[in-house]
Amino acid sequence: MGRHSLPDERAAGPAGPRSPRRRGVAIATALVLTVAAGAALAVQSGALSFAEACGYVPVRLRMVASPDIAPALRAIADRARADKVTSDGRCLDIRVVARENYRVASALARGSETPDFEVWVPDSGVWVDRAESVGDAASLTPAGNVALSPVTLAAVPTAAASLGWPRKTYTWAGLTTAAAERDQRLLGAADPARSATGLLALTSIAGSSRDSGPGGDTRAAATAKLLSQRVSDSDLQVLRTLAEDDSGAEKGNPRRNEAVLLSEQAAFVHNSGSNGAANLQLFYPTDGAPALDYPYNLVDESELTTDESRAAMRFMALLTDDASYRTLEDHGFRAGAADTPVKAALVRTAGGRAPQPYDTDDSRPPTAEEVRRTLGLWTVTVQSARLTTVVDASGSMEAPVPGRGGQSRMDVTKASLLQALAQFTPEDEIGLWKFATRLDGAKDYREVEETARLGDAAKGGGTHREELSDAFSALEPVPDGDTGLYDTTLAAFKDAQASYVKGKFNAVVLLTDGTNKDDRGISRAALIARLRTLTDPARPVALIGIAIGPDADRAAVHQIARATGGAGYEVSDPGDIQAVILQAIMAVGEEEGEEGQEP
Repeated sequence: MGRHSLPDERAAGPAGPRSPRRRGVAIATALVLTVAAGAALAVQSGALSFAEACGYVPVRLRMVASPDIAPALRAIADRARADKVTSDGRCLDIRVVARENYRVASALARGSETPDFEVWVPDSGVWVDRAESVGDAASLTPAGNVALSPVTLAAVPTAAASLGWPRKTYTWAGLTTAAAERDQRLLGAADPARSATGLLALTSIAGSSRDSGPGGDTRAAATAKLLSQRVSDSDLQVLRTLAEDDSGAEKGNPRRNEAVLLSEQAAFVHNSGSNGAANLQLFYPTDGAPALDYPYNLVDESELTTDESRAAMRFMALLTDDASYRTLEDHGFRAGAADTPVKAALVRTAGGRAPQPYDTDDSRPPTAEEVRRTLGLWTVTVQSARLTTVVDASGSMEAPVPGRGGQSRMDVTKASLLQALAQFTPEDEIGLWKFATRLDGAKDYREVEETARLGDAAKGGGTHREELSDAFSALEPVPDGDTGLYDTTLAAFKDAQASYVKGKFNAVVLLTDGTNKDDRGISRAALIARLRTLTDPARPVALIGIAIGPDADRAAVHQIARATGGAGYEVSDPGDIQAVILQAIMAVGEEEGEEGQEP
């Protein structure tokens, strides 16, 4: 085997769209290049030879990688061992294990166990954001990106031809609408809660739908609902739903999809292994194809030895040499420096053809807020929610919010709740309580609207959604009212548990800007103990607590929420409530789903 030297000109990331990363990415990438340049000089001077046998025990690192890129990384690691590639005179011994991205992200976010690996390469930065979303999460140090693969819509030949492939181009909204016409084609996707491909595609569809005119949110929700009826657990499984050929039996099989949301790399692998009859053909939307970006992360870097840290960076640098680029491309990934032209042969194998815009770099990666919004939309679409919204109506809610033109906390809270309400479907059940102190006789709370289906007819005409919208708008602080937090929390939780509906996401959403001021009520310790006693795994009701502003008892909100298996959140601006509610539903709902699965 030949010598391997580190590149001194090529960038440490491949061509194509980039995910928005923290400033640390640039620093870490610069470090990779610095290490690379230094190692290249060392090779030239003879201080670091890759041809000599290892003088010491190899540096062993465990890498967990997305299942799609793990084979390519394993091949590169095997080559490094065979060629005796070294870091500081010690041979690299990188062992690559494939694990599902969502499972790794969830485990890292919980922070309950020490990771059994030192490097993580998921298929997208959305998993890094997910892993870092909780304060106890493991620390991740970004060090650049390994490869790229655009997210596309893949169709079997007959469906692609009817959509006008390859000459006709579409926006995301137009493409999914055309591909999902009921009597012609069946559209499938991997679960956006478990697949970055499905999540990025749905985020793009939602954004494109909003950009296409009024009613965009409704169209996005309709697309999500359609996808939820034909969703698969993983990218590999969604490929298995495709029609295997153009026979009448296959086309008439209601379990078979004729189009799926898929990465270019997955289509490449599928087409490379097929006999040609069912080769997929790809559509790249004109408003930009988001990309899987395969970020390279050191896990708990402060716990690594100096040798381990330098070896991890050494392997990242090795991933930027020509041989590694060829290996990645052989597996269907885009690799190379930022100005490297897209390999036409790779795209042709994957099913792309001009004039499909496969070589453009015009897709803005979604923001973390956009991703959270999409996940919230998906969660309430797939599993209808049953939420009791409990709003603090104490006098402190009259306080003005800085930078909001004199609007009070209650004004901004109401507006955010109305925005959140628009994201729920007619099948979702939502109610409203408000609380202060002695609001209803000796009680600190009052039910304003019962928890019912938003699509149900209201007694006074219209729908429950319209009635609830009016109730949100009518909320006002109670003059001189204090915060009866603990008694209200217990009553709302017991009511939600008593009216539990199986098959829905049952939760109490509690919003407060203060601390408990009802000295005659239950204490915090007694409340937490009571909630733990009442919590029933067979009838789970999550408490989602949102502490608003600087005066809220944030510690109490977190402790109370955790006692029910829920989650506590903090917002300085009530305008963030909408995003937090959707994020909380997604996070708590995913946690419940994880508990019910085999490891």
